[in-house]
Amino acid sequence: MEIVLLSLVILLACLVIGVAVPFAFGAATVFLVYFGDYSADTLIPVGYSKMNSVVLLAIPLFILSGGLMEKGKIADPLVAIAETVFGRLRGGLGVAGVLASAVFGAISGSAAATLSCIGSVLFPKLAERGYPPGHSAALLACSAPLGLLIPPSALMILYAWVAQLSVLKCFLATVIPGIIVVILLAITNLLMLRRNDKIQMNEYATPIQVIKSTAAQTGRATPALLMPIIILGGIYGGLMTPTEAAGVAAIYAIPVGFLIYRGLTLKNFGDVLVDAGITTGVVMVMLFVVMILSRLFIFEELPDIILAGLRSVSENPLVIMLMLNIFMIIVGMLMDDVSGVLLSTPILLPVAVEIGVDPIHFAAILGVNLGMGNITPPTAPLLYLATRIGKAKINETLGPTMILICGAWLPALLITTYTPSVALWLPNLLYGN
Repeated sequence: MEIVLLSLVILLACLVIGVAVPFAFGAATVFLVYFGDYSADTLIPVGYSKMNSVVLLAIPLFILSGGLMEKGKIADPLVAIAETVFGRLRGGLGVAGVLASAVFGAISGSAAATLSCIGSVLFPKLAERGYPPGHSAALLACSAPLGLLIPPSALMILYAWVAQLSVLKCFLATVIPGIIVVILLAITNLLMLRRNDKIQMNEYATPIQVIKSTAAQTGRATPALLMPIIILGGIYGGLMTPTEAAGVAAIYAIPVGFLIYRGLTLKNFGDVLVDAGITTGVVMVMLFVVMILSRLFIFEELPDIILAGLRSVSENPLVIMLMLNIFMIIVGMLMDDVSGVLLSTPILLPVAVEIGVDPIHFAAILGVNLGMGNITPPTAPLLYLATRIGKAKINETLGPTMILICGAWLPALLITTYTPSVALWLPNLLYGN
């Protein structure tokens, strides 16, 4: 037991001091192999056999399509249509940012790409309308993880692959939690800005004028809005697998970015290909090492050790789930979403199942946790990215961020955790129990 716990400590310590994630997982793996008297000759084929999966091809394709959408300025019409509808409210442009992040997240499946793309469009508009820079950075940072929840999500593909579950059910499990976060973020944003007289709003327009303007913006946004319809319609209609849908998304983004929105050029197209290749290489190396490490954790009965430790504190499943949530939030604070799901799934899923949590329900719990962890100080990678893009000071951003977390993400997490039907209703409706 001491060896496996020491390997977990080594992994977390490496992550805290800033060691690259693949090397951090590798260090824990080498420690377990050496001191646990395992044979590398038998473990390497395990990693290879796990990697030999068609489902994993969706990961580089979604990475590529997300990069193409980011460079192709596909977010511009989405922001414009949301601004037309909500711009007359005090704080309405912030609501537009939340909704645009949700839609773009459904297209790209990436939190960082969502923040970079929507932020580059919205931050100048928010500053022009008098929004406090700290509030703007906090709001878009808290909206970016919606790309992890609203399908198609690369995070859920990885979770389903590791847990050997249906990708489609995992996609559906996070839809309603994602919608809950969208609604709570919009409401919290409006309440925070309701007395700020410095914020400028759109000029008054009659409902007919709003409808006409929305229709005009929708026409320009149609190619972008068609993408999630094509992808999700193809998947749930049985026409495409998630891997095929990822390929369609990447191919579709090329003419849309080049010919319609004209954000793609030959130069940045090449940059996207290089970046996607580098990211894919890092992810695949990490997947290989993590598969070996997770097998070692199972051999060493780490989930049973964790469950016994939690039950020594309390036998109540509700309390145990609370402690698991705290652990997942910390994981989300220390590492990116891909690393978080690869670490949490093999270790915590058996614990959750043992206390009666459905694996599909756990997909939604994990997604909300990792999304919140990415914006929770002190690490908060998305929060620091938002301050750089929005040119805001971190001390001005932390306060609004904590209000948005407490007003939106934390209630959504509690609802998702302790109301299983929130995650299970859609999967059960379409695919049965």
